[in-house]
Amino acid sequence: MPHPPDAEARRAVRPVICYPVESLPQPDMAALERMRADDMTPIRRLEIAPRDAAVFSVEAGQFFRIVSVEGPQVGDLNLWNAHDLGERFYSGKTRALHGTHLSTGDRMWSGFPYLRPMATITRDTLDWYGIDPYGGSVHDVIGTRCDPYTHDLLSGGAAYHSCCHSNLSRALAGHLGVSASAAETYVHDVLNVFMCTGFTRDTGQYFMKASPVRPGDYLEFFAEIDLLGALSACPGGDCSAEHSSDAAACHPLVVEIFAADPVARSNWREPAVRGYDRSHGM
Repeated sequence: MPHPPDAEARRAVRPVICYPVESLPQPDMAALERMRADDMTPIRRLEIAPRDAAVFSVEAGQFFRIVSVEGPQVGDLNLWNAHDLGERFYSGKTRALHGTHLSTGDRMWSGFPYLRPMATITRDTLDWYGIDPYGGSVHDVIGTRCDPYTHDLLSGGAAYHSCCHSNLSRALAGHLGVSASAAETYVHDVLNVFMCTGFTRDTGQYFMKASPVRPGDYLEFFAEIDLLGALSACPGGDCSAEHSSDAAACHPLVVEIFAADPVARSNWREPAVRGYDRSHGM
């Protein structure tokens, strides 16, 4: 179609930030630092096998880490309120409030009608990466999760059961004692831990590239509420070539859970759900 005469003027309109966050409640990072026990000895440790997932629990006021232990590997993280699976991580609103990729000081927010912090990132050993020349960065909230439905669509009908969606569904089903089809209704868009992603400048397509994660790197969180988590060690490995495949080199991931300093924790309070009355004008 021909360009309108004012096409360049329309393109030149300056953007406006959708959600000005000056009034967004900020985590007290100094208080969280005081709550981190000096030795941070893990009280529980869980290993996630390659191309599989596992469920873990974290009490409000505890810390947990996702750790690279053998080789470059990305993970897909789901979070729920441990007492109400209807309250789950809302990647879209987290993205709108914090940006496409998360790091230290950012929070994972729950969906409506709760909209409160579920976890706050307290340490990120990859925070040095920033935004690379391709527009890529680490720990994204833009990808959904690899899944067997999209694999079926793009492969012409092939079935693959190690996609992160299936991994998370199996793990949650085992934890709840329900079928995989019942559990998958609770599986939701993820935080792509350690994954390096962005959008191409020419076509705007979602891209991935080799993760910069190395053994010993970790992403650490503070649990703002009692959490049920599920983590999948993605079948794409470091996502340097493809995902939903048995061809990529894959490695385990580890979840470590730590107790907070009890004295410093005594002054902490769990965040409240939003006060909106849910009348929606009716």
